[in-house]
Amino acid sequence: MTGFIYLASQSPRRVELLRQVGIAFQPLLPDPDEDVEALEATRPGEDPAAYVKRVVLAKLQAARERLSRRDLPPAPVLCADTTVAIGGTLLGKPADAAQATGMLERLAGRSHRVLTAVAVGDARHAELAIQVSRVSFARLSAAQIAAYVAGGEPFGKAGGYAIQGTAAAFVRRIEGSHSGIMGLPLHETCRLVDRALRRAARHAGEPSRPPACP
Repeated sequence: MTGFIYLASQSPRRVELLRQVGIAFQPLLPDPDEDVEALEATRPGEDPAAYVKRVVLAKLQAARERLSRRDLPPAPVLCADTTVAIGGTLLGKPADAAQATGMLERLAGRSHRVLTAVAVGDARHAELAIQVSRVSFARLSAAQIAAYVAGGEPFGKAGGYAIQGTAAAFVRRIEGSHSGIMGLPLHETCRLVDRALRRAARHAGEPSRPPACP
């Protein structure tokens, strides 16, 4: 029975979250010559929701092409993208300690949005969901920020922090999805994966399958 998806993400957090809800998956990682970071480049004045939608659809298209090149068994592909926004300003992944420090200084004592787009699709069909959460940070001292940056956790993280790490101590309140802030909103993901696997089973002439998640 068709019962797995491909995960086109290098994020260990997304791997952990899929395992948490029991979704069977196989990695579909980029080829060495693929510049996946280029897909995440921002455009001047781009709205944060439009940005994550554009990027996740570009990632899905790249993953579909990767799947075709490798001649792998057909299965739905899952992609995701997360960004942090203060107002209309996007805070991506910091390139160095100075950028990470600047981002955390902006986030300290304020609320911001975390937007995660999830797309699940095969060669014929794709669906997308965007989950938006609001996170409120406590005021942070320069020493707290410096220690956090020195620990290396901000790098590779949108907004320069990881809520599942030591930055959890900075968070006064969240409104939304904790898993979405981590990088994969599980409620939306389960719904998309379930529909994709049911479509795949029907296309293969297989019997109705159980839900993808508990």
